[in-house]
Formats: sequence, structure tokens, C-alpha cells
Amino acid sequence: MFEYMTAQEAAECWKISVRRVQRLCKENRIEGVLNINRVWLIPQNTKKPVDKRRKATNYGE
Repeated sequence: MFEYMTAQEAAECWKISVRRVQRLCKENRIEGVLNINRVWLIPQNTKKPVDKRRKATNYGE
């Protein structure tokens, strides 16, 4: 059985806002997410999605 974390817990783990996590969930950018009674449940082992608002660069690599 999967272990889940809330949007608040994911926000703290990923160092982004709760609202941003909720938006990622709503846009289906996080795989395996569940919405139960207006509470987003995110699998514990899920990695933070790539931020498509920023252009990827290879500075200094």
C-alpha cells in the first residue's frame, strides 16, 4: 500500500508554496496524485516536477 503526503508536506519537502503544489496537482503534473474531499494526496516517493516556467540552462557545467 502506498504512503501519501499532503500538499502542505510536499510544499515543505520541495521548498515551494502550498498553492504551487495544489496547482501542479490540478494540472496533472504529479503522477499518482489523489484528490479526496478537497485534500490532495501525493505519493511519498514522488519527485518534484520540473518547473516549465524556467528555461533549462547549463551554466557552469
